[in-house]
Amino acid sequence: MLKFPQVNISKLTVFLAILTWLGLLFVDLARIFGEINEMNVGIGPEFTWILEIVFFILLYLFFNHSIAKHENENFLNLIWRASSTGLTAMAVSILIAVFYYFLEGTQLYADPLLRNFFYHVNFALTSLFLVSTSLLWKHLILYQKTKTVVQQWQAFEVILLLSMFFVLINQNTFNYGFIFGLIFLVIYSVILSANLKWIPYLTFKEKWKSLLFLAIIIVCGAYLLYQLIEYVLQNEFSVNLTENLFILGLFAFVLIYSIFSFLVTLFNLPTSSVFEQKLVEAINFQKLSQSIQPGENEERVLDILMDSCMSAAYVDAAWLEIKPTPEDETTVVQKRFINSKEQEGLRTLIASARPFGEFLAEGTGDRMEYIHGRINHELYQSVLIFHLKVNKNVLGNIFLLKEVKDGFNKEMINIISTFVGQASISVENYRLLNQAIKNERYKEELEIAQRVQRSLLPSELHHNATFEIEAFSAAADEVGGDYYETFQFDEHRFALIIGDVSGKGTSAAFNMSQMKGVFHSLVQLQFSPMEFLGKANNALGRCLEKNHFITTTYYLLDTSKKELVFARAGHCPTLFYDSEKGESRFLDIKGMGLGVVRNVHYMRFLEEGNLRYTGGDVLVMYTDGIVEAKNGQNEEFGYDRLRQVIDRCNSCSAGEIKATIIQEIYGFIGSDVLPDDDYSLMVIKFKE
Repeated sequence: MLKFPQVNISKLTVFLAILTWLGLLFVDLARIFGEINEMNVGIGPEFTWILEIVFFILLYLFFNHSIAKHENENFLNLIWRASSTGLTAMAVSILIAVFYYFLEGTQLYADPLLRNFFYHVNFALTSLFLVSTSLLWKHLILYQKTKTVVQQWQAFEVILLLSMFFVLINQNTFNYGFIFGLIFLVIYSVILSANLKWIPYLTFKEKWKSLLFLAIIIVCGAYLLYQLIEYVLQNEFSVNLTENLFILGLFAFVLIYSIFSFLVTLFNLPTSSVFEQKLVEAINFQKLSQSIQPGENEERVLDILMDSCMSAAYVDAAWLEIKPTPEDETTVVQKRFINSKEQEGLRTLIASARPFGEFLAEGTGDRMEYIHGRINHELYQSVLIFHLKVNKNVLGNIFLLKEVKDGFNKEMINIISTFVGQASISVENYRLLNQAIKNERYKEELEIAQRVQRSLLPSELHHNATFEIEAFSAAADEVGGDYYETFQFDEHRFALIIGDVSGKGTSAAFNMSQMKGVFHSLVQLQFSPMEFLGKANNALGRCLEKNHFITTTYYLLDTSKKELVFARAGHCPTLFYDSEKGESRFLDIKGMGLGVVRNVHYMRFLEEGNLRYTGGDVLVMYTDGIVEAKNGQNEEFGYDRLRQVIDRCNSCSAGEIKATIIQEIYGFIGSDVLPDDDYSLMVIKFKE
């Protein structure tokens, strides 16, 4: 498969343009030579006009492609390219004029062929200048383009294309059609020259440079136009490339747009500094808006705030002080053009003067946001103080000082108010973001704690065929402190425990895990219930905080003897239903919580109970959250209601009894009331 070499459009169009110009030069010199020698060379003026049109088109294609590759250049570079092209063309034209100045009086001075050669050189360079500058003006006109402006330019390009071919219609004669077309192009150039939206975006220094470049373009354009017209007026032969509607239309467009740009830029000079100031303020506001990012420090915001306020009000000195909480000391976090000694002296002076003292004493931003006025100081004559507020509380104050009296006007204050307000929002957002990150971390940690706590509660309760056992636990917070567990010694003997750690939340869950460790350590030694609680009190007394304790009831169950031995350490009394008597009662024996008394005298506060059971009996072990559950009227569920539930459903299975108790509790408190304590219970139903 054949591969064609890649064509470089710029080089190709330049090469073809040079060939076209050489062809135009040869044709015109041949025509002049024939006129001089009264010979018919067989070359009509149509050949000149066609080559001239082709030359214009090739120049347009070259510069359109070349400038499009540099369309992202700044405005000043575009104007400089136009002015440098004009300077080159004018310099060559001047050199030609100087050359002829020295040739004056010689035979070469009057040689028409030599004069027309230089005329074609001048024409080519002028065409280069006009076409390139017109296309450079196109990019300026289409800055911040709208549909209307684009359509206007597209129409102008079509009109210029038609003007190229106008020479074939009017036969290069200066008639009314030519004059009408030229006037139309001038009017259209004036319309396009109103698109000068790029000028306000020049800085003060760039505007001065652009004035210089535009002046160069105007001078070059006027000089080149003068030179071509002078040649036409002096030349006695018929070759005339200047009286072309396209060339004169480009002259009109380039000069009109240059003059309009020059005048508007000149009139914009007095307001340049104001515009630049507004632009800096907009950039500073954007920086303040974007300054807070996850993980960054709010010091970045305060630093931008200080610089923004100082540039907006032309401040001579400033500082910013922060007081994170009312209890904290005020700290100076930012200073500009002032040392610590001067700052402390000024702070004391300002605080002692009215009305600044009252303003600085405000703890919230409900009243004035700022205050300004004169101060009695040898250097600084006026001060402006702004509250920096976060969540309606004054976080700090920014002090702005000037060496002149009444140095802060309304516009300055409004701008600074905007900066301070945005900075306050940014700091508040930063703190909210940090708080949200912390909350998310806490949430993850609580989820881990929940999983850990669920792993602490047994997934299976030990039992044999002589009894059923069911358990339930629900934490009031994400994690709780209730605990229950079973242990099987052999086929008939079991240990059961239920406990409640004081407090709620993660600390209670942590203490509950300690209780689990103590249980598994001591239960294997097969202590009696009183001995077990005594050993547990000794162990937990060394690790529990002084204001923490654990209530629990420990049971030893022997199904071969149908006997239950238990001890209670300050826990809720166990509810027992006696099926033979058909009544329920609470097994209320004395006992003190683990960790309350942390010495050898703890055993004096314990009592051991013994219970014989028969088939059909029910044992309900629970934590205080069950009986202390409150409804909307602040009424507790209580022991009596729990007892009534057992009296009603004692014939049910352990699972059904558990479900009934839970249903009764949640029905009692209602759906609108949140539990204020953990709910845990174990239900044992002895079989016949």
